[in-house]
Order: sequence, then C-alpha cells, then structure tokens
Amino acid sequence: MVFGRLGLVSLRVKTVESVNHNTKRLVFAFRDPHAHSGLQLTSALLTLSRPQGSWLPVIRPYTPINDLDKPGQLELLVKRYPNGKASSHIHSLHPGDSLTFLAPLRGFEWKPNLVPHVYMLAGGAGITPMYQLIRGILKNPDDRTKISLVFGVNTEEDILLQSELEGLAKQFPGRFSYLFTVSRQEGKQFPGSSDEGRLRTGYIDEQLLRGVVGRDSLSGAKVFVCGPPAMEQALAGSGSWGTKSGILQQLGFTKEQIHRF
Repeated sequence: MVFGRLGLVSLRVKTVESVNHNTKRLVFAFRDPHAHSGLQLTSALLTLSRPQGSWLPVIRPYTPINDLDKPGQLELLVKRYPNGKASSHIHSLHPGDSLTFLAPLRGFEWKPNLVPHVYMLAGGAGITPMYQLIRGILKNPDDRTKISLVFGVNTEEDILLQSELEGLAKQFPGRFSYLFTVSRQEGKQFPGSSDEGRLRTGYIDEQLLRGVVGRDSLSGAKVFVCGPPAMEQALAGSGSWGTKSGILQQLGFTKEQIHRF
C-alpha cells in the first residue's frame, strides 16, 4: 500500500490533461506498477507544494477520482484558483515532475447499504469526493444504495466529469440519477436525455431540491454536501454549532443526516 503509513510520498506525473479553462486532470504513477493506494471510501490526500518564490510549503487536500483499487497510479482533478498557491503550483507540473503527498485524510466511513438513498449536493470542485463515493457505491455488487446527485456550476463548461457521470447513469438506471444546474446561462435538456440526467438554469435552492427529494425517502436518507462555503452554509446551516438552520433542515432533514466533506 502506497499510502498505508504516515510519512511523505513523492510521485511523478505521468500525464496532464486540460479539462477546461481552469481545471486539469493529472495522473501520478506509483514506483511499483502493481502497488495499490491503500485508500478507502472516502479518502483525500494532503499535497505538499513548494511554489516558486514562497518561503514556506503549502499543504492542501485533494480527493483522488480514480478507482481506488486500480493499481499503479493515482488521479487528481485540480481546479486552479486566481490566488491559489497550491493549485497554481500543481497546474505548472509537467510529465516527469514530482509532487509530494502526505498521509491520507479519512472522510465519511461508508458502509454498503448504510441507507437506502443518498443525496449528493456538489458545487464546483466539490464534485470530486462525490464522484469517488458514487463510483465506490456503484461498483460494489452488494451495495444497492440509490444515489441522486445535484451538481451546481457557473457555466456549462464548468461541469466536471460530465461524460463519466452520464455513463454511470446509463450503466445504472434506476440507481443513479443526476441534475446539473448552471447559474450563468440558459438551461437546456441534453439530447436524448430522460429524467435520469438534466441540465437546468439556476442555483441549488429550496425550490430545486423540493423537486429532487422524495418524501418517501426523506427519513431514511443521507445527504452529502461539498462546495463553496456560502453554498454549504445555505444548504446545511451555519452559526455556532449549526444553530442557524439551512435549506436541508427546512426540507425535513436532521443535522445527523447531513455530512459536509
């Protein structure tokens, strides 16, 4: 296991692909092509970057998007932010360069069939932990959990992992559905799509979620939220100890049902 112990792990960049105007997909190769990452659902990795001109290293978490059981490599989807030292450094990497990783961070400890229905609300780069969990649930033949994803972005170009999500919806009809909501352009329906996959205009708000959340699945569901702080606060609440309720509480979810990545 590559990340089974504490300590630093340096991995070389194998390939780099530009996904859109501010996001790159990087594949890192393990020294042993037969080695496994040792990561579990759900896990992120701390990266240690040394940006040019910076006195101190920068540490940031990123969630791998590849199959965690796939040997030999690790794959990251990294969005570059205007003042992001770590993301700018990672975007400057080329095949053959190296990046240092620290010990893994455990997120939510998922167990098969923990709940009958999972709702995932993602914004921007917050799709990466959702995608890791979606793949992990669906690839397990013993896990029959139903998944509903709502992914909010600024423009259609910002819909990350679109083809992968569409493919999973086709492969697992009735178990995985998604809705893309775009805040800065006119919505449209994908050609040949059905209720399993749609594109609309707007934000992840109460009106949208009332059309997504089924009353029969409310009490036994789990909700995962990951996105910009303002989005998470609007959905899951804010204030000291979550004293100010959010949209999800107004819909009837309890704080115990909601998990922020």
